[in-house]
Amino acid sequence: MKSQWDCLLENLGAWHGSFTRFSPSGELIEDTPSIVSFTGLNDNRTMRQIVRLEPANQPVSEKVLEYSTLGRNILFFENGAFSLGSIQRAPFSEFGAELGLIHGDRRLRLVQLFDKQSQLSGLTLIREKLAESETLERPPLQVEDLIGTWKGEATTIYPDWRSPDTYTTDLKVWRDGDRLNQELQFGRTITTSALIEGTILKFDSGSQIVMLPDGASSNCPTEVKSGYPFVLEVGWLLQPDLRQRLMRSYSHKGEWVSLTLVTEQKIS
Repeated sequence: MKSQWDCLLENLGAWHGSFTRFSPSGELIEDTPSIVSFTGLNDNRTMRQIVRLEPANQPVSEKVLEYSTLGRNILFFENGAFSLGSIQRAPFSEFGAELGLIHGDRRLRLVQLFDKQSQLSGLTLIREKLAESETLERPPLQVEDLIGTWKGEATTIYPDWRSPDTYTTDLKVWRDGDRLNQELQFGRTITTSALIEGTILKFDSGSQIVMLPDGASSNCPTEVKSGYPFVLEVGWLLQPDLRQRLMRSYSHKGEWVSLTLVTEQKIS
C-alpha cells in the first residue's frame, strides 16, 4: 500500500478552476477564479502549495505553504482523493471539512461548514483541471441522474492507521411521485427516503443532498446534533453510468472515525 505522502503526490500540478460559494439551500453566492499548484521539492520530500484567488474587482490573493509531513486531520486514498477537516466536533464552535475527488486531469472538492450553533452555514464547490486539460465540465446534477441500480467498490480508511476495509455496495434509487427512495446494501441494508424540492433532496433523517454544477452533490445534515453519529459526503457523476462518493464519518461523540471512497457503476 502506498504511503500517505505518495498518495498526496497524485495531486502534483497546477489546477485551474474556481471557488464557488453556495448557501445551504444551494443558491449561488460568489464565484472566484483560482489556481492551486502543488510542486514537489527535495526529490518530492517537501511539498510547496500555492493557492491563488482572483476575485473580480478585488486584489489577487496568494497563499504559499510548504510542508514535509501531514497532519492527523487529513487522509488520502491511493488515487489522490482526500479529506481534510475537524477531528472532533465541539459544542459552540465552528466545524467543517473538505472532501476532494480526483479523476484523470480533473479534481472536484467540496467544503461543508457549520456555525457555532451546529447549523450548516455554507458550501464551497471547487472545480479544477490541469492547465493542459481539454476535459469538459459535466452538466449540473439532476434527480434523474441518480435513478437506477448502482454496484460499487468501497474502501474505508481510518485516522488511527488500522488496516483498510474493502467491500462491495449495491444501491437502488427510484422515484415515487415527489419522493426519492434509496436502498443501500453493504453487509446490511439501509433504506432512506427524501422529499424532492427542486435541486434539494430533504431526507426524513434531517440530512439533505444539494445537487450542484459539474455533476456534483453535497450530502450532510442541516444541523449536527449532539449524541448522534453523522456523515459528510461529496458525490461526483463522472459519466452517466459512473459515480464517485467520498464520506467522512463521525461517531455519536463527534469524533472523526473513518473515510470511505466508493466508485459506483450504474448497471440498470
